[in-house]
Amino acid sequence: MSDYIRNFCIIAHIDHGKSTLADRLLHLTGTIPDRDTTEQILDTMELEREKGVTIKASAVRMSYTSRDGQPHELNLIDTPGHVDFGYEVSRALMACEGAILVVDASQGIEAQTLANLYLALDANLEVIPVINKIDLPSAQPDIVAEDIHALLGTPADQIIRISARDGINIEAVLEAIVHQIPPPKGDPDAPLQALIFDSHYDSYKGVVAYIRVVQGRIEPTDSLRLMGGVGEANSGIDLKPVEIGIFAPDLRPTTSLQAGEVGYVATGLKTVRECRVGDTITHTINPAPSPLPGYRQPLPMVFAGIYPVEGEDYPDLKDALEKLQLNDASLIYDPETSQALNFGFRCGFLGMFHMEIIQERLEREYDLDILMTAPSVEYEVLLHNGDLVRVHSPADLPDEMLIAEVREPWMKIEIFTPTEFYGTVMDLVTKRRGTFLSQDYPTPNRVQLNFEIPLSEMIIDFFDQLKSRTRGYASLDYQFNEYRRDDLVKLEILVNEEPIDALAIIVHRDNAYHQGQRLVSKLKDLIPRQLFVVPIQAAAGGRIISRATAKAIRKDVLAKCYGGDISRKKKLLEKQKRGKKRMKMVGSVEIPQEAFLAILRLGED
Repeated sequence: MSDYIRNFCIIAHIDHGKSTLADRLLHLTGTIPDRDTTEQILDTMELEREKGVTIKASAVRMSYTSRDGQPHELNLIDTPGHVDFGYEVSRALMACEGAILVVDASQGIEAQTLANLYLALDANLEVIPVINKIDLPSAQPDIVAEDIHALLGTPADQIIRISARDGINIEAVLEAIVHQIPPPKGDPDAPLQALIFDSHYDSYKGVVAYIRVVQGRIEPTDSLRLMGGVGEANSGIDLKPVEIGIFAPDLRPTTSLQAGEVGYVATGLKTVRECRVGDTITHTINPAPSPLPGYRQPLPMVFAGIYPVEGEDYPDLKDALEKLQLNDASLIYDPETSQALNFGFRCGFLGMFHMEIIQERLEREYDLDILMTAPSVEYEVLLHNGDLVRVHSPADLPDEMLIAEVREPWMKIEIFTPTEFYGTVMDLVTKRRGTFLSQDYPTPNRVQLNFEIPLSEMIIDFFDQLKSRTRGYASLDYQFNEYRRDDLVKLEILVNEEPIDALAIIVHRDNAYHQGQRLVSKLKDLIPRQLFVVPIQAAAGGRIISRATAKAIRKDVLAKCYGGDISRKKKLLEKQKRGKKRMKMVGSVEIPQEAFLAILRLGED
């Protein structure tokens, strides 16, 4: 049976046409009737369709009869292309034997094309290169075919050329899947081992685990066990499945799943922590001797505080983050408190786009009003007593007298760009404390530049600046390199002589004065004027380095004086001054959401 199963995924750079190709495959195999069609069938989130990107990997089963008359079962997993969601891609690859590498005929090979290709080769998958969008006027399929030949060694004339939008040559892709991708290995009679590669929460069925059956078989009446890691909370939990089934692409119950197949198990579990992505499902009776290797945990790179606007929404925010974590295993969060914003959570994200997506999902899917603080990175702080402390939030940085050194995360980045933008990319990276490593010319008119750069310089608007300087042609891939010591200080903002912890940032000492000055000037315009003078100060290294004063709203006390002696006017002004001074001692300043976003917009000036 498993000789006629093919498990494959589609990988590509963002916006090269993965989801459109998946749509065409679903139509051609008759999985989705043409009358039920929508754009991006597998992208079920409103946010995915609106932004035109895949955020979640999604699975579907198709039936296809090849030209030699043999019916095959094809399990497709559509994957995201954005660099922040590389973790989703790596999980999908573990459930497959082959991958279709889609390359845009007009854009050519880009950073994520290479990054995802290397992930597929590391997982020992059979890679089928496909050139898409050959119908575009700007398409250059022959040049792109030569580039792919240089990269993979596939003869240029054997690379499939398609247009997913117009449905040109799609059947050739299906034939290549059937003939080039190997069938899955596995014994249906061996003890059950099924890998959970994704999950979502259903209010009726509980946690629905997406599984790839590696060994054995599952039936709806079986008693199952989650193997978990040694000492983990979910180690050895037993359950009776509510139902098992396949993706068609909606959830369709079935009588059994066996070695090589991809499907789902509705576990009935109600809490997120019990059913972890990367866990192994086995039988309670006759269990497998050991769990499958699973996945390496993703490293969060960007941290930000999420706070409810209304304090009573805190429990709802906690529930929402728990449910989001089930759908998105790379999100991490811990409770924290702030003097300015009360109770909230410190969340870790894979990147800025990931952070933006989580924020929008919280606001849309869970109808929450939230405040996001400025993003920061995780620092390592070595104290004089030899302790090593990890700091996620600038407000948690220990006193300067206790610190021996501060280390910040550095990234290795690869920038793909047409050669004409070489100079402007160099300028952008070197201004952000980046160092040049090497360069490579994968094609005659494109250059790959390799740099090292502090992550803190990347997380605000580096990608936006890169795109605008290169007219959208450059692409970026990055991975964590190491922690390096540097001369870093905490830049604190004091409003009305009160430190605002949510506005604190960690900056390089050389940049502290300029950053402080720009931030103070920006806040002066954003904080509403009060009935008393509000000093806004920036402090770094134990001293005030910049100050701006928000003037008080003043009643015109001289309006009734039509002349007369100057001493009368002075007396009235002095009286007003004393009142303002008294008011300042008891007054408090409300800080609007725009003030917290001011840090994000510093790079635009």
